[in-house]
Amino acid sequence: MNTANAAGADWSQTRERSNRFALRFISWVAVHGGRRAARVLLWPITAYFLLFAAPARRHSRRYLARALGRTPTWRDQWRHFHHFASTVLDRVYFLRDMPQCFDLQVEGAEPLRQVLDAGQGAFLVGAHIGSFEALAAAGRAQGCSNIAMVMYPDNARMINAALAAIAPGFQMRIIALGQRGATLAIRDWLDGGGLVGLLADRSLPGAAQRETVHRLPFLGHEAPFAEGPFRLAQLLRRPVIFMAGLYNGGRAYRVRFEPLADFSTVPADAHGRDEQLRAAVHAYAARLESLCREAPYNWFNFHDFWLEDGGVAAARDAGAGAGRPGDRTG
Repeated sequence: MNTANAAGADWSQTRERSNRFALRFISWVAVHGGRRAARVLLWPITAYFLLFAAPARRHSRRYLARALGRTPTWRDQWRHFHHFASTVLDRVYFLRDMPQCFDLQVEGAEPLRQVLDAGQGAFLVGAHIGSFEALAAAGRAQGCSNIAMVMYPDNARMINAALAAIAPGFQMRIIALGQRGATLAIRDWLDGGGLVGLLADRSLPGAAQRETVHRLPFLGHEAPFAEGPFRLAQLLRRPVIFMAGLYNGGRAYRVRFEPLADFSTVPADAHGRDEQLRAAVHAYAARLESLCREAPYNWFNFHDFWLEDGGVAAARDAGAGAGRPGDRTG
């Protein structure tokens, strides 16, 4: 089994360019000016990142070349950043419970309903693709309001600060990994019939020293995928549902739920458990790859996902004072 050291893709140390003042300003325009007026802000925001965010631009170009199967044009990159900025703006309306602003289509709701009816809880595993807020809105429409997000502590603090700026009255249940009692808190939440959401397309730097990181074919090149989220589901013997909230432009979002793995029954032998985990990680990578080809401008992982950058490129971009879009945390 191949493993990879994720230290080269230290996304957790990259400085965010967003701040509370900017988020509050965007939120004020969005609420008081309406979505049509607020979308005018997307043009200068997109232009700013396309012109000045050198690392994000490099990672976008590399990813788009592989997802599109051709050399991306500046229009492709503009569309990529514009999609990202659009989903960030639309958080305001989703978090303020204004779904009437959107054409929200849901696919695969039946597996989610079956899990909710069984009252056993489940893991919703997604990626930094599209809009998690659209997913949460679709979940509420299906009668599920008890969703907890599991994330690293630093990311939990960042997202709480962002939520306070965008929607002060909105409360999100967050369980921070790495803290005492986190696994028990997740188990108790699941036992209460809740859903636990994780974004599994990133590994914390140094993860290979703590867990197995599989190197799998992804858009024509090997990429690291950590098995941690799936090992947790296996430990707690819960089903895993893949989730994605794709932005289709304008007012259109397409939310998708799809069964990915079922750990309700776990093999007794270690080899069988490892094979079960391996199959789940492979299925996740394949599902994510398929979505990236289907909706290439929706994947917002603006960092060195394939672990291909060397020190020279990183130093050059740092010297230029470049930054990246404020990635969604998870």
